[in-house]
Amino acid sequence: MSTLTNMLNRGHEQVVYINDPGVGLKAIIAIHDTTLGPSLGGCRMWNYGNEEEALIDVLRLSKGMTYKAAIAGLKLGGGKSVIFGDSKKHKTSELFQSFGRFVDSLGGKYITAEDVGTTEQDMAVVKKETKYVTGLSKKIGGGGDPSPITAYGTYIGMQASAHYKFNVSSLKDMKIIVQGVGSVGESLISHLCEDGANVYINDIDPEKLSRVSRKYDVKIVSLEDVYDLDVDIYAPCALGATVNDLTINRLRCSIIAGAANNILLDPVKHGLELMNRNILFAPDYVINAGGLINVANEIEGYDEVKVKTDTEKIYDTLLNIYVMSENEKIPTVEASDKLAQQIIDKKKLELHKI
Repeated sequence: MSTLTNMLNRGHEQVVYINDPGVGLKAIIAIHDTTLGPSLGGCRMWNYGNEEEALIDVLRLSKGMTYKAAIAGLKLGGGKSVIFGDSKKHKTSELFQSFGRFVDSLGGKYITAEDVGTTEQDMAVVKKETKYVTGLSKKIGGGGDPSPITAYGTYIGMQASAHYKFNVSSLKDMKIIVQGVGSVGESLISHLCEDGANVYINDIDPEKLSRVSRKYDVKIVSLEDVYDLDVDIYAPCALGATVNDLTINRLRCSIIAGAANNILLDPVKHGLELMNRNILFAPDYVINAGGLINVANEIEGYDEVKVKTDTEKIYDTLLNIYVMSENEKIPTVEASDKLAQQIIDKKKLELHKI
């Protein structure tokens, strides 16, 4: 399928291919929708197998950013960029400065940030060439590591989900499995333990598991047992697509609410299956929006209090999604997309009237 056909099918406005052989830069920037404002989305550096794989990834991710920004109430559209290469081997200052110049050439239509394979330090290099960059350290006026606020938003979303499902006001005594104990997962575990939850953890890194289990009062669960564990909440906080044809029938949880992106391998199919099984699913781009809220706040000058206040709105947003899902008998992922699209369509009507 051609790039243009892919764009048409997914509703993208613009796709930019980047090539600077002098510094080894090959990249793609995808701008999905700028109805609500300039597109914002992280720059992912990944060792893609081929161009098509990278294109599908950047198109899928940028569209997700449109809905994430809309549902979070931000005056931003969805964008994303991918750089071809191994982030452990191919990074140079020259590469990121070149990338910054290409971002700058778009005149603010796309604002970049850190993502998988890129860091605050990389974004500081990009900033040498463009002002259209976020995800910066606090030392240079940014919001710093977004992981804590992403985790906080996920925790708030878990509270909303538990309130809707069980009519409770806290997560005390709830059994929760956190899959992935990286920076976001560990920060989430801290909130859960403070709230009195019974926390179980799993990760592919045994050293992380050991360290986190020593630091908090949590129990380690093997990968083989993650999906079969009888818990209230399953919280994927690392890899996506953990809810798939192989795992969905093994799940023994009442709620799925985690910080990972693209938790459902097939949102349409698996979203419907979860609804039919009476498992409440918190759409990932809603519950993990704290990170986006954090970097978006840098655009007009970082305000930590406002970031926390805006992130706490995830609670009511999820409740609205759950109510729509129940009333219209549609999966929560469909309800979330529908609400986000309504926000975008309303803005389009306003713009056409001007």
